[in-house]
Amino acid sequence: MQIFNTPNRIIVTCSNRLSPYLEMEIKQLGYTPLRIFKTGVELTGTLQDCIKLNLNLRCASQILFSVKEFVAFNADELYKTLVDFEWENVIALDGYFSITSNVNNETITNNLFANVRVKDAIVDRFRNKTGERPNSGPELNKTVIHLYWQDENAELFLDTSGETLSKHGYRKIPGKAPMLESLAAATLLATNWDRKSAFINPMCGSGTVAIEAALLATNRKPGLLRNNYAFMHLVGYTEKMYNDEYTKLEQQVIDLPILKIIATDISEDAVMIAKVNAGIAGVEEMIEFAVCDFEKTNILENENGIVYFNPEYGDRLGVEKELEATYKRIGDFLKQKCKGYTGYIFTGNLELAKKIGLKPKRRIEFFTSKIDCRLLSYELYAGSKEIKEE
Repeated sequence: MQIFNTPNRIIVTCSNRLSPYLEMEIKQLGYTPLRIFKTGVELTGTLQDCIKLNLNLRCASQILFSVKEFVAFNADELYKTLVDFEWENVIALDGYFSITSNVNNETITNNLFANVRVKDAIVDRFRNKTGERPNSGPELNKTVIHLYWQDENAELFLDTSGETLSKHGYRKIPGKAPMLESLAAATLLATNWDRKSAFINPMCGSGTVAIEAALLATNRKPGLLRNNYAFMHLVGYTEKMYNDEYTKLEQQVIDLPILKIIATDISEDAVMIAKVNAGIAGVEEMIEFAVCDFEKTNILENENGIVYFNPEYGDRLGVEKELEATYKRIGDFLKQKCKGYTGYIFTGNLELAKKIGLKPKRRIEFFTSKIDCRLLSYELYAGSKEIKEE
C-alpha cells in the first residue's frame, strides 16, 4: 500500500466559522474544495498534498487523510475490521502512535473506550505479524490515527498534523487572554487588507494580530516556524518530501521594507511579550512597538490603511461597566484621529459594541472559544464626508 502516492479524501478541519477563510487559502494553493462545512473543508489529494497543506495553511486545525471507510455497529465489529488493516504499512514497528476520535455511536458511552479498541486492533495486528508492537500513548508528536464514527458509519484517518495547526509556533509567552493564531489570521483575511498600506494595532496585547499581519504581508507561511508533523512518522515518508515544500516556502517570502505596522499597549509587560513573540516569528524589525495608551498611538497621515482593535469583552458586571467608557473612547479615537482609515473592532460583547458610537458597515461573525464574536468594520471618512453615527 503506497499511502503517499494514493489519492483519497482529505478533510481539513478548523475552528467554527473559519471555513470561508480556510476555503480561500485552499483555493489559492490550487486545490478545488468539494465540500465546505462550518468546521472544515473537504478535498481530494495524496499525502504529499497533505504535506503542502500542513505547511501553508494559516486557518486550519488538522489535516486528515482518509484510509478506510467501513460499517461497525459496535466496538467488537470495529475491532474485527481494524485488526485486518495493514497497519505495518502505516506505523513503523519501532515507532509510536496515538489515537484520537470523534464518536457518536449508541453502544459507546466513552470515546476513550473506542480509542482503546482501535489501539488493541493495531497492537494485535503487529503481534500476529511480527511478535512485537510499536509503543503508544497520548502524545500527538508522532503517528496519529483518527477515528470518525457516526452511528454505524466509521472512517479511519491519518491525522497528518499531530499537534494542532491553529498555533503557529511563535507565541512562547501567550500573555493575557490571547487570540488564537488561526483566528487572528482569519480575521485579517476578512478585512481584505491590501497588505501594503499601514496596519495600526492599538491594545496589541501579546502581539498576535500585529505579528499575523506581518506574516501575511510578507507571505511567511506557518510551516517556516514548525519542524515536526505527524506525517513525518508514517512509513514511506522521506525528508525530501518535506524539504521540497519547505524550500518553496522560503522562496515565496516577500521583502516589504516600506510597510508600516504599528502595535501599542498601555502595559509594558504586554509590549515586551509581543516583542519576544515577534522576534521568534522573525518579524520584530517590521513592527514598530510602543508603550502608551491607545489614544497616543501614532496614526500615520495620508494613509488609507487599517486600525484594528481587540479590546477586552468583560465577563463580570463591574468590569463591563468600566469597559463602557473604554469602548466609547475607542469610538471617539477612530472618529477624531483615524480619518481615511478603515476601523476594525473584534469583540465578544455586542452590548459594549453599542458604546462605540459608530455604525458598522459590516458585521462579520466569528467564535473565540465558545463566545459568539463579531469583527465590526467602520469606514472612517476623511474630507467632506462625515462619519455616520448610530
